Amino acid sequence: MHTDPLAETETNKIHVPVMLERSIELLAPALSQPGAILIDATLGLGGHAENFLSRFPGLTLVGLDRDPEALKLAGARLAPFGERAQLVHCVYDEIQDALRSLGHAEAHGILFDLGVSSMQLDRAERGFAYSKDAPLDMRMDGTADVTAEQILADYSEGELRRIFWEYGEERLASRYAKRIVERRADTRLVRSAQLVDLIQRATPAALARQGHPAKRVFQALRIEVNQELVALENAIPRAIESLALHGRMVVLSYQSLEDRIVKRAFAAASTSSTPQGLPVELPEHQPQLKLLVRGAELATDDEKAANPRSTPVRLRAAERVRVAS
Repeated sequence: MHTDPLAETETNKIHVPVMLERSIELLAPALSQPGAILIDATLGLGGHAENFLSRFPGLTLVGLDRDPEALKLAGARLAPFGERAQLVHCVYDEIQDALRSLGHAEAHGILFDLGVSSMQLDRAERGFAYSKDAPLDMRMDGTADVTAEQILADYSEGELRRIFWEYGEERLASRYAKRIVERRADTRLVRSAQLVDLIQRATPAALARQGHPAKRVFQALRIEVNQELVALENAIPRAIESLALHGRMVVLSYQSLEDRIVKRAFAAASTSSTPQGLPVELPEHQPQLKLLVRGAELATDDEKAANPRSTPVRLRAAERVRVAS
């Protein structure tokens, strides 16, 4: 049988699942029952999915991803599991529709491994990495309309400043936005190296020594291109609603903006909504979730050494303890 060397490299060498064992440990009580369904809301190259399907023989996995290329590679990787692996091309805020489209009423476990995937970072032509020259694309779904190049060409100085500040937490947002607008009056920015050069020239030497100056701008552009935070704000409440009673959810976040959204949604769902002054807590006001970890867990030092991409990760987990009637 012909084997695609690129697919082998992509799926087996590039993608190392982050906090895999801890995720399995937290989700296991909900997935050990016969007929359990796990939604991998960020399938990527299928590293987490393959391990869960191997560890839980009675498990059906619903894998979601907006990137058709990732779905193709993950599909090849998960083919040995047959109908136990059901893949859907969608953004994760469509989690309820995806579940229903496959005939499932609810899920027993849900996993989110957020942010840009290792494949997207490592494929230079996708334009996600500031360290590699490539077209300014940054679409997770290559069939989507808006690219980073279009944003840099069409957004006003104020709009660019806003996304650099809000999505990149960039202190020099105003300076970078101004320089981009000045530059595009003469030359359209079409490649990542052009943008990196512009940012480096606009960055004071003292700040340039505090890390690569383009990192936050590239993060902000990627988030805006893919509307990641809007999708996440919608996805977490919908995921909670999709969980069966005693179902469990694990979310891995890689930057503070993502983690803040998850923290806020989990906090709201794990807090009683009983109005002040009521002598008893009515059932409909009881929390829907019970938090399974205190705060956000970090990867161990050993995992960080073995898999540097786990260094910034923040893990949060919860169990559904009440289903609204």
